[in-house]
Amino acid sequence: MHLTPREEERLLLAAAADLARRRLARGAPLGATEAVALVCDEICEMAWDGVPLDDVIARARLVVPRSSLLPGAASLVPVIEVEALFPWGSTLVHVDAPFGSPDYPERAGATLPAPGSIELAAGLPRRAVVLRNTGPRDVWISSHFPLDQVNPAVSVDGGLAAGYRLDLPAGEALLLRAGEERSATVVVVAVAAEPS
Repeated sequence: MHLTPREEERLLLAAAADLARRRLARGAPLGATEAVALVCDEICEMAWDGVPLDDVIARARLVVPRSSLLPGAASLVPVIEVEALFPWGSTLVHVDAPFGSPDYPERAGATLPAPGSIELAAGLPRRAVVLRNTGPRDVWISSHFPLDQVNPAVSVDGGLAAGYRLDLPAGEALLLRAGEERSATVVVVAVAAEPS
């Protein structure tokens, strides 16, 4: 079974959430780690089911009551953030005060995008390239991975790789099957300005 890092992370989260459910079922208190895993797992499942974002955030705060935590655990977790896959795509779900900690009063937790579009990597040079997978296995290239560090089986036409990445939104990836050749757009990797 070949799993992407994201799939491995999701399965690990589900296993930790299952541990939390078993502990709650026998009346044992949860530590911060298990409690966070359970809330994140529930968020991911609600997102998968298409529950609206505002409802996901509100319901996430009800998953683990403060009384079910070990003493002090609630104050260790002022915020939970998890990237969840909704029917419309991945969204970062931000839940303030997930366990009702008095030190971190509940606030609105949804950050919704404004209408319109935002140009990613605005003003940075872009080029069209051809990528070839000369190897015997499929290769995934994620959005922000430097092209000069990809699997050596992948060649970039004209040797243009250093200082470039795929022009894809964060979190997306391009699949290059074994023996496949594909056109793609690359963008210069933005370099942070030197402090003066």
